[in-house]
Amino acid sequence: MNTPQEFGTLLAGLRRLGDSGFAQGGGALATLTQTSGSTFRRAGARMLVCGDGTVVRGLSGGCPEADIISRAREVIAEGTARIVRYDRESGLDALLELGCGGELEVLIEPLTKARDLDFIDAAADCLAARRSGVLATVYRRDGAVMNPKPRRMVIDEGRIVVNEFGAGLISGVLADLALDRLPIAPSLERFVHGGNAYEVLLEALIPPYALFIVGINAGAVALARIAAVLGWQVTLVDDRDDRAPPDMLPDNVHRVTATPQQIAERLDFDSRSFAVVMTHNLGRDIDYLRALGDAPLAYLGSLGSRQRAARLYAGSGLSAEQLRAPAGLDLGSETPEEIALAISAEILAVTSGRAAESLSQTTGPIHA
Repeated sequence: MNTPQEFGTLLAGLRRLGDSGFAQGGGALATLTQTSGSTFRRAGARMLVCGDGTVVRGLSGGCPEADIISRAREVIAEGTARIVRYDRESGLDALLELGCGGELEVLIEPLTKARDLDFIDAAADCLAARRSGVLATVYRRDGAVMNPKPRRMVIDEGRIVVNEFGAGLISGVLADLALDRLPIAPSLERFVHGGNAYEVLLEALIPPYALFIVGINAGAVALARIAAVLGWQVTLVDDRDDRAPPDMLPDNVHRVTATPQQIAERLDFDSRSFAVVMTHNLGRDIDYLRALGDAPLAYLGSLGSRQRAARLYAGSGLSAEQLRAPAGLDLGSETPEEIALAISAEILAVTSGRAAESLSQTTGPIHA
């Protein structure tokens, strides 16, 4: 799938299409199905092209978008799917726009009716509920693109919620394949059924990251804004319910009142959750850190000087493996916004297993 932020933008565009766009010519969905070499995007990235000319980009960053958009408009007019390759054998002019030597394949399919969006709605429901699943897109049969459009299956926590094949043996074969592979990264798989060879793009539906910010202040708001832009689910936690809502807070940021004694029972944490404690009160920070010490967090951090950090460690009983204090990368940050950037960058590095070095000083792959 697209990144969480892009998926949210794509979902909003698809819902606008469902509300009124079908009456204005429908749309086309472009999905990156295969890549090789160095490319800006990986399989699973998507872009929506609407019949009214609106484009919701998900393949930006050097991909041959102009050519994809042109072909998407042809797909809208014709009502049939097609596969476009950009490699040394075809699409060379558009390929030159990449500037990175990569090759890619794009599936472009028409969206003409509300049922064409069922798979997106099911995937969105799965992610919003923080469940895991698989999206399977079967788009080739015996080497030819499936028409008028590919067929899909959405599996939500082991349960099939969308099945465009209907009842039958092929559904069982596809479900077994999807559950057996449980892809972490999008993967192209092949299977044979009824004498036909099929190609399917398998994509994991993984819940977005969730950030819990404990404390209401300028730094907390700055961090919430950056995290929201990154597509993380953001919750501001305060121990008082009589405080006025902070200014400049994104609409999709939740606010919860929970004391240190209540936080474990009022909030749901999982392995894709982060927490940053920043109440600016040492004793209160220590109380929250103690309460969060056993939570299944991927990242736990707190603000302050090195002297304050030492007191946080001593007071909470947490180790350096459990707590990042002072939180954030060494970026020379001063303002609340710069500090928020340093913290969000450290969280991303920790969850990606990266050392947060300058890319110009590394020699390994940029993308995992």
